[in-house]
Amino acid sequence: MTSIYYLIGIGFVFGLSAWLLFLWAVRSGQFDDPEAPKYRMLDDDDEAETPNRTPSRPETTNEKNGAACD
Repeated sequence: MTSIYYLIGIGFVFGLSAWLLFLWAVRSGQFDDPEAPKYRMLDDDDEAETPNRTPSRPETTNEKNGAACD
């Protein structure tokens, strides 16, 4: 009979700790927007990821005849 009291106590401790863990997760913002991550992969981020680079050497003249390129 005493083992059932231990099991009830252990169940109460596990239940209380799970509830406290859930409250901590809610307050820390873990459940703020559950829908956004699945749509984030569909965003076109190519423009944001590519930095504006200048070419290593300017291409202002055509090397074959020395004329300016458009």
